[in-house]
Amino acid sequence: MYTQKSFVLKPADADKKWHLIDAQDKVVGRLATEIANILRGKNSPKYTPHTDSGDFVVVINADKVVFTGSKWDNKVYHWHTNHIGGLKSRTAKEQLERKPEQILMNAVKGMLPKNSLGRKQLTKLKVFAGEAHAHEAQAPVAYAIK
Repeated sequence: MYTQKSFVLKPADADKKWHLIDAQDKVVGRLATEIANILRGKNSPKYTPHTDSGDFVVVINADKVVFTGSKWDNKVYHWHTNHIGGLKSRTAKEQLERKPEQILMNAVKGMLPKNSLGRKQLTKLKVFAGEAHAHEAQAPVAYAIK
């Protein structure tokens, strides 16, 4: 009888690459799905769901992303300070002025698994507001977003 063997990637065999993505004039949600797929490793034929097989992603120009529709005024980011009555909120426009990196970080975080593997995959995302980034030594390769 013929049995088909399934492929399982060992964590030591995963060769991790560095990708550079320019976020200028890109829609946040569509950009976040591409980044989440790279972080999970779904763009590779060696994808294994329970293994961290994804690549590193460096995003520049995060302060130049765009939203569709009226999300700049209607989208609200909430967080809690862990103090009584500490519920805080900001609109997307205010978030862009104060912490533009958090817009993409929150979007990608919502698209990753909600477990320890997803938290580990999120650490491979490096977001920078301007052109300059601190990962020149890793020689990231430019990744073209469709």
